[in-house]
Amino acid sequence: MNVDTTAYLARLSRDIPFIFLSSGEVFDGKAGWYQETDEPHPINIYGKTKLEAEQRVLENPRHTAVRIVLTAGASQYGDRSFVEDMCRSVKNGKQVTLYGDEFRCPLPAGAITRSVWELLDQDAPGLYHLGGRERLSRWEIGEALLPWYPELQGHLVEGSAGEHTGAPRPADLSLNCEKIQALLSFSIPGFCSWLKNRKRQGADVWDYEPGVS
Repeated sequence: MNVDTTAYLARLSRDIPFIFLSSGEVFDGKAGWYQETDEPHPINIYGKTKLEAEQRVLENPRHTAVRIVLTAGASQYGDRSFVEDMCRSVKNGKQVTLYGDEFRCPLPAGAITRSVWELLDQDAPGLYHLGGRERLSRWEIGEALLPWYPELQGHLVEGSAGEHTGAPRPADLSLNCEKIQALLSFSIPGFCSWLKNRKRQGADVWDYEPGVS
């Protein structure tokens, strides 16, 4: 689906701008702070299909691929973002294990949406990285969420990526975002600083808020 559906949509959009959200999973995670010029090396099926899909998209010089890593947001049915996954697990009586040695650069959905909108307005197709400016372990991410999601308190357990038994997972998917930052009207926020500096009350914590970085 990552490849065929994306390629089909790209063909339908051959005469207009088209933006595909790819993933940092195209890298093996051995280095971190990846730039767009770094050679991809996916280590799981998801990463391989994302890489193939973005290659198909970028065959058209009018099209764009944006690699993201971890999106924090709220969906209609509460089953899309990693934050919602954590809350759902806790609601079902489960503990959530978060690795202290697996690093990501999460970004609120509102900041991603705003970035993509501005990128379209710039008419600057190509390949971009888009992630939060903070490199955080999954455990640090969980700790940062506690003030906003008190239901997680007492249900988070720090673990190690060495305990993982599923498909291979890259250890460090922090992204260098200088290329896209040069085109945006706002500073790409860090995950922790975003949560700390929010000013709106009663709003979706993951919505874009001007001046919060």
